[in-house]
Order: sequence, then C-alpha cells, then structure tokens
Amino acid sequence: MLIGGGAGVGLVVAFALWPRHWKSDLATRSGENSFGSFIKVARDGRITVAVPQVETGQGIWTGLPQIVADELGAAWETIAVEPAPLTKAYANPLAEEEGWPTDIRLTANSTSVRAFENPLREAAATARAMLVGAAADRWNVDSSECDTADGFVINGVRTFTFGELAEEAASRSPPRHAPLRQTKKERLIGQPLQRLDGSAKADGSWRFAGDVRLPGMLYASARLAPPGGRLQEFDRDAIGRIPGVRHLSANDHWIAVVASSWWTAERALEAASPRFSGQRSAADLRSLFDHSITNIAPIEYFAVGNYDGAVAGSRPISATYYAAPSQHLGLEPLSAIARVGAGGAELWVPTLAPGFGAQEGRLYPMPSGEPAGRAMTAELGPIALALAKVTGRPVQVALSQSASQNHERASPGALAQMSALPGGGGITAAWAVRVATADGLGSSLARLEGNDAPSKLGRSALDGSVPPYSIPNVRIESVPVELPFAAGYMRGSPPREFAFFTECFIDELAAAAGMEPLAFRMSMLGGNGRLARCLQAAARLAQWDGGAPGSTLGIAGASAFGSHIGLVAAASIGDDQRVKVHRLIAAVDCGRVINSGLVAQQIEAGLIWAIAQATLASPEWIAGMPRARAVGAIDFPRLGDAPQIVVEIIPSSATPGGVSGLGTLPLAPAVANAIHAGSGKRLRSLPLDLAAAS
Repeated sequence: MLIGGGAGVGLVVAFALWPRHWKSDLATRSGENSFGSFIKVARDGRITVAVPQVETGQGIWTGLPQIVADELGAAWETIAVEPAPLTKAYANPLAEEEGWPTDIRLTANSTSVRAFENPLREAAATARAMLVGAAADRWNVDSSECDTADGFVINGVRTFTFGELAEEAASRSPPRHAPLRQTKKERLIGQPLQRLDGSAKADGSWRFAGDVRLPGMLYASARLAPPGGRLQEFDRDAIGRIPGVRHLSANDHWIAVVASSWWTAERALEAASPRFSGQRSAADLRSLFDHSITNIAPIEYFAVGNYDGAVAGSRPISATYYAAPSQHLGLEPLSAIARVGAGGAELWVPTLAPGFGAQEGRLYPMPSGEPAGRAMTAELGPIALALAKVTGRPVQVALSQSASQNHERASPGALAQMSALPGGGGITAAWAVRVATADGLGSSLARLEGNDAPSKLGRSALDGSVPPYSIPNVRIESVPVELPFAAGYMRGSPPREFAFFTECFIDELAAAAGMEPLAFRMSMLGGNGRLARCLQAAARLAQWDGGAPGSTLGIAGASAFGSHIGLVAAASIGDDQRVKVHRLIAAVDCGRVINSGLVAQQIEAGLIWAIAQATLASPEWIAGMPRARAVGAIDFPRLGDAPQIVVEIIPSSATPGGVSGLGTLPLAPAVANAIHAGSGKRLRSLPLDLAAAS
C-alpha cells in the first residue's frame, strides 16, 4: 500500500516538520499516532513506514517496511509506505563510512538495507514494547507474558489489535533499550513478500516526474550548452511562427521554449536551430587515459607487504585493461516541474539525494524511472524555477531523448595496468595495479554542493580496486584523468570496472600457471570463505567443466557492498560475430536476507543490465558530449536474447549486505573468460570488442 497525496506519491505528508512528543518528524492524520520518526499506527490498524531512501526499482520501499513489519509483529497486508520528511533524522547512517558528507540523505552504493536495518529494527522494537505495555496494563499482566503476531498483541487467548492500542501506547514513555525479537516462529524476514510498489507500477498509478500535472501548467523543452560552451545564435523568428508558443528564455548556458504542450515547445526549438560553441574533444576517449597513465606521477592508494621487493629480479606477468566511459541510457528523459506562488517556490524532480545542497523553496523528490544512478543530480531544477518565475505559471521542463543523452553524466571509465608475480603452488606472490580514472560519485556529490569535481581521486573512485584474494604483496596506484565531460555516479561502479580487470587478469594468471581457473581462485581465498562458497556453489549448479579450451563456460566472482557473488557464464561468439550470452548461474551470499524475492530480482536485473553495458557499442564523443543515438538504433538486448538465469541464495547469518549493484559486477569478466575458453580470444576492453581481442 502506498500513501500519497497532491501531485505525487506521498508528497503532502512528507515534506514538512510537525513537532510532536517523542521527537517524531512525521505528520499524522486524524486517527494516526506516531512512534518515533519511522512508524505510524492508525486506529484502523494500518501501519505506515516512513522510508528515507528513493525507490529506483530496487525494491527498497518493500525491503525496509518488511524489516519493520517483522520486528513489530505486523500483518503484511496492513503495511503502507510514504517517503520520509526532508530532515536530518533520515540522513544515511553510512555516509561517513562511505566517505560522503555527513548528514546526507543519499540512495547509492547499495547502502539502503545496510544503513537502515538497525535503525528500523530498533524503532519497531520500541513501538512493539509500547504496544505490548499498553495491552499488559489493560490485562493487568506483566509485559513478558505478551507477544505480537499478525498485528495483534497476544496474551493466551486474549488479543488486542495494534489499532485498538495505538493512541494509548503512543502516549507512553518509550523504553531506553527495547529488546529485539528472538523467536524464529512466524517471522516475515526472508520471505518473498509481494512488493508494495508492484500494483501501482503495473496499473500506471505510480507517478514519475513526467506524470506530474498542476493546474494551469505549461510545458517547456530546452537545449543545454556543451561543457565549456555557450549559446551563440538561434532563429527567434522561427520560434514565433509556431502556434502555441508562450515564452522564450535564452542565456549563455541554455535556451528553453515554453508552450501549451511539450511537443509544441520541442518543434519550436527544432525550428530555432540553436547553435552552441564547444571544446573540441576526441571521438574515442581512450587516448586521454593512455596519456594520463603514461605522463602523470601515480599516487599510492593501497599497499600491503613489499611489492617491489617481491618482484625484484623477476619478470611479472602484465596486461592492460580498459573500461570506456559508459552511459546510463535510461528511457526516462530528464525533467523537472516548478511552481512559484505566494507561498514560495515548489520543485518536483527525480533525485537520489533529496534535500542535499542548496535548493530554492520546497522540494518534492519524485521516484526515479532510471535505475542506474542518473538521477543523482537534477540540473533541470533551476531551469524549471526560472521559467516558472518569468511566466507566472507552473512549468514542466523536459529534454528530448536525444538531448538527455547529450547531457549524460556517464561513468568515468578506467584504464588499468595490471602486474602480478606467480608464486609456488599457484599462489600469486605479488599484485600491482596502476589505474587512470576519474571520480564519478565524487563529481556528483561536488555538483550537489555547487563545487567543481574533486581534483584528487578518493575512495569513491577506487572502491573495488583491492582484490578479494589473499595476496601477500599488493600495491594499488592511481592517476587522475581529465575528461571533457562531467562524470557521474553509476550503479555498481567503480567496483564493476575493477571486477572486470581483476577477474579477467586472474584467468590470465591461472592459464600462465597451468591451473584450472576455479582451483586457482580457491587457492587464494583462504581469507574470504564467503566468496569461496559462492564460487563453489555457482560451479556446482552450472556443472563447471573447468573452462578448458573449447569450453563455453567462464567464471568470475566479486565481493562488494558487504556481499559476495560467484557467477558462471555460458557464452559464445555468434554467426554475426557478436557476443552471445546463453546461461548465467549465480550464487549469492548477501548476509541475512530481508526479502528473498527482491534479492533474486536484483541479481537478475543487475546481470541483464550488465549484459547491455558489456555489449553495446560506446558512443562517439563530440564537444564533450556523447552523440545521441535513436533508441531503436542502440541495439539493446531484446527479450528473446535474454539468457537463462539461475540465482541461488546461500543462507547466512551475517549482517545484511547490499545487492542492487552486486549482480552488475561479475557479468563482464565471466563472459569474457567464457569467450577466451571457447575461442582463445582474450577480451581486455569494455564494451567487449571482438575486433580488439588478442
């Protein structure tokens, strides 16, 4: 059940601060009582969970409420969800650990369950203790004699519904340390419960920014200047000849036409033929990475042991890998809606960082229709506000699909020089990586604060660069790359790129050592038993044949976001000389599972998304922008091309890990290793390029 109001899901109830006893930031309707900042219980028994994280399709508006329902002892059919208010109470608890600014509300890096499981369990346990206490007082029994299940407080055959107790319970003083549930009976945790957002998405009532409609609203289309460029000229007369045009705004950085419909505004812009200046950039950006890694002194990011001492007098095996900058290529075009009235400015935008950075007026964060991270920054917001001010009407501004592609915040890509020294018995004695890259997430966070991209590479640019294997001597070095575009956050990156480098190079080392790839990995996983179990489970399910020459199977693994995954891919080169993925067998250890259905969905979705990222051709870059391609011409994988996918979830009592980006990591290396086994071609570039194979 979704709680909503106004022009979008949960907008009216979610974005103002109502002071209440017990320091709740939640707004309550008649008949509702708040229990802290996450839970409301209504007189009719409905339980509403305030979710701080943005729903991007990863199922977090189901997973987080499921944690509350389980700990509270509620019935799933009584659970509703609404977006949490934009207050500091809902800042991501992992921000400091992730190296982000503190007090930030951010949905990224598969942190949602990891960040909010404990706060939500504690909140639910406290609410449960208060409900039980109210019932125990009515029955004149000790609280220890009562329990909760299916939305009732139970004492023998006597019951009260949560709704009957809510008002009395909410007036009680909360216990300082409420005990968490210990029983294993009738638990909701781990079950594949139905998604709360599923029905709304199926019937079209789930609202994205493009669905917002306000009284008297006008529509705008815009063109933005390339990086470092300016608007030079346009045909004003051509715009005036289009019926329905209401307003034209233009400055150095953008031009926008406001009209009675978006299509009218877009036609007027096309007729105006705006022309921008721009800096010349290479069509293929590989040369920028080559230049940086050759000419810039590296900075050491991580070191253990003594790499130089270990390789002295020997000749390490080496290889160079490259992952090109990649686009999100979401179907949702960039959009924003603004209204300016006597009460101030209001802004509706899809964003993964609601309330972060300077925002004018009241912000209504909308769900993102693009699941891979493009909504980290909402650069159309200021344009929508400017147009609403000058027209005196609500304005929805949206870019065309082509313009949205032009102004991608692509992942920065990376070039890695890999070196390793085999030791006795297949053990790798030394491992070194020198990587040239930029900071995608760091650049997004900087833009949110109104700053330039960071000049130094921090953790967010090198996350995943340290191999998950027990290697005694390791050195990771980095050099920055100056890119002609503004890089941004992307789901699974940069661990996705580093998994490709690491797991493909591991296969090269196994071949050099004359060892079977799985056995070679297992010999170095003594310190990472969870990843070892994932690799073994995937190999067993896939009937791993050793990946010997002539095989169509490749194997890869990854540890990230507190989780682990092993993957066996069956892949080959088709008659059309393109990579074809036939079957994917994954084994996942993501710790204690909240919703097994969501885990399987996210692993499968991540694998499918990663197939597209690994096989779609890179765009041509012009003036620091990717040249737009018609969606039908991009050659996305079709439904008929989808491989068979099997996902096994390994039971674990460990702390829950993240999964939304996990499935994206091992796909490319497993497929590349399968292609090498079957054809002898070693693929060292992403997207996978058979023409460049060695």
